[in-house]
Amino acid sequence: MPVVWLPGEGYFANSYIFGGVLVDAGVTPLVLARHADRIESVVLTHTHYDHIAYLKEIKALTGAEVCVHAFDAAGLSGDRTSLAPVFGARPPMTVPDRILEGGERIGGLEVIHTPGHTPGGISLYSPEERALFCGDTVFPGGSFGRFDFPGGDLEALTGSIDRLAALDVEALYPGHGEPVRTGGTRHIRAAAMAVREMR
Repeated sequence: MPVVWLPGEGYFANSYIFGGVLVDAGVTPLVLARHADRIESVVLTHTHYDHIAYLKEIKALTGAEVCVHAFDAAGLSGDRTSLAPVFGARPPMTVPDRILEGGERIGGLEVIHTPGHTPGGISLYSPEERALFCGDTVFPGGSFGRFDFPGGDLEALTGSIDRLAALDVEALYPGHGEPVRTGGTRHIRAAAMAVREMR
């Protein structure tokens, strides 16, 4: 299934469309408008403001259900957990439609709980496409998300990256920067090695 990459601008996060799923909500409704009719679910990899900035407007535009992990749901209304004040903003104050725990399947994507960057961080995996949407857990080139924000946890992040490194990943779609279309597992395993040097 083709993936539509909607690049984040400035500090704001990438969004992706996979079938009827929009991954993250850091892009403006204008960018999303021509795809609005196909969006059935907005799945948030975590609730830092750069990933949820336009959630309220996107929900109004698409009518999609909002899905978030239980441990990150408070970030939709909390300044501290969303980091919204860092961006000179307030969180979207949106009530989620579906609370996730990990293990669910949404629009052909498996929800994997990957805490560490935030307590309720998730990644989304398509085994058929060998595609992974990883939020800020891991990045191409062997990099990984920060763990020094409120709720960050280096041990949890290490375990999450190890979990992702065990998957068969060809295409890696990160929260920031350019995706890689081949060799995704190699990038994740490099991050698994690098994160251990922080311990």
